[in-house]
Amino acid sequence: MKHYSYDEWMVYVKDEISEGNREELENHLYTCDQCLENYLEAVSANETSLPVLSNQSNFTDQVMAMVTPKAVPDTINDLSMMETVRLVPDTVNTINSKVSRKKRFYQQAVFHYLLAAAATIVLMFTGAFQSLATYAGNLESPRLVQEKKPSVTEGVINKTFAWMDSLEKKEADKK
Repeated sequence: MKHYSYDEWMVYVKDEISEGNREELENHLYTCDQCLENYLEAVSANETSLPVLSNQSNFTDQVMAMVTPKAVPDTINDLSMMETVRLVPDTVNTINSKVSRKKRFYQQAVFHYLLAAAATIVLMFTGAFQSLATYAGNLESPRLVQEKKPSVTEGVINKTFAWMDSLEKKEADKK
């Protein structure tokens, strides 16, 4: 992965970069934490050259007045390129009518309940629930003949003692 230097981010922050490079840098910020840190440092270093707002509350009110009713984008591309637009009453009515339009039959809750009921009936008649019940019963009942297998630790201990016993026997045979 290519990383961008602090100087490249400083050029980006000062808006002295071509549009193609701007998009490349912006897309890179989504995936690289190291470059994000360099970008934030460049913004911090450049914040003194930003203009000072003379009337902050008035500025906020103006921005909110421009933003408040905005157009609903049709696609994701419209979202990224959308500018703030005031809606005229006809557009508001069109959007409201689209929202209040009746849902299709497969989008309604009754359809989903009927589909679930039909699936349950099919599973009942095919015996799927019966086989599940017998399988669960077999899991819950204890096994009549169950072979006890020693654990790995017990096996190692048993082999170690057997080896030590054989060493003692060899020593006793030598004497």
